Amino acid sequence: MHFSNYISDLLYRYECVIVPGFGAFLAHRVSAYHDETAQAFFPPKKRISFNAQLKENDGLLANYVASAEHLSYESALLKVQEFAVNIQQKLNAEETLVFDKIGTLSQNEAGNLSFEPEQSTNYLTEAFGLASYTAQPVTREVLVQEAEALEEKAPIHLTPARRSNGWMKYAAVGLLTIGLSGALGFLYFKDIADHNFAEKQKAESQIENTIQHATFTIDNPLPAVTLNAFKPKGNFHIVAGAFRIPENAETRVNQLREAGYKARTLGENKYGLHQVVYGSYTDRTEALKELRNIRNTDNPNAWMLIQELN
Repeated sequence: MHFSNYISDLLYRYECVIVPGFGAFLAHRVSAYHDETAQAFFPPKKRISFNAQLKENDGLLANYVASAEHLSYESALLKVQEFAVNIQQKLNAEETLVFDKIGTLSQNEAGNLSFEPEQSTNYLTEAFGLASYTAQPVTREVLVQEAEALEEKAPIHLTPARRSNGWMKYAAVGLLTIGLSGALGFLYFKDIADHNFAEKQKAESQIENTIQHATFTIDNPLPAVTLNAFKPKGNFHIVAGAFRIPENAETRVNQLREAGYKARTLGENKYGLHQVVYGSYTDRTEALKELRNIRNTDNPNAWMLIQELN
């Protein structure tokens, strides 16, 4: 079902992709959120849904198919309409349709459609490179009551020779108890502060390691080639990834250049991420062709960014 790829491409840039005569796939932006039960943090994303009421052709999908397959608009629209008829027939036959990277669609005996979105793909380009994170709960030590250690005291026997300074002994015991309690209290709260600080550092380190992937593996690297200096141009960019640490972005650029791509960085976006691209193209059709090739051979999560160069 190659139309799934076309719909998926469009969902990165648009909030509504209509399959004329069938229905529309909608992309709703949702904010980052925290699941307290699972102690998990999720980045912002686009949530995909399906609306069978939106069937009127808006030209978006047909134009995209025409550009990708070098067809006239009329021929592309005819292919889209045939696709809509075909999937409706499969649904009527109670088949479950799987739209790659989008979700599954089924129809019950009453004719009601049920759509289950696929969760692994994030169509919000601004959050590209961000992953969910599960935090470990912070454990705290339980204080043993100091009073239990002080319950048993050695009796003090007063003799006539000691009666004169007996009050001094009681005073000394009282001062010793107060001093010991204060010292234990200070050490206890200091231990809690040190423990909390260490746990905070550990959690922040885990978050950083989850978001940033500094090591990349290329299963079948191409032979090293010598690249001539080039001046990048074009407004169609195939994105390989986005990184918060500039050194990680440069590492990815070097790996892609060794693999034969004219890779570079596009600079820092408004989220503080450094975007790395396989290359930039002036022709949209050429860029789409290269995007499909990269998805099939190197990176299924690559996507196309349209942005004018500074």
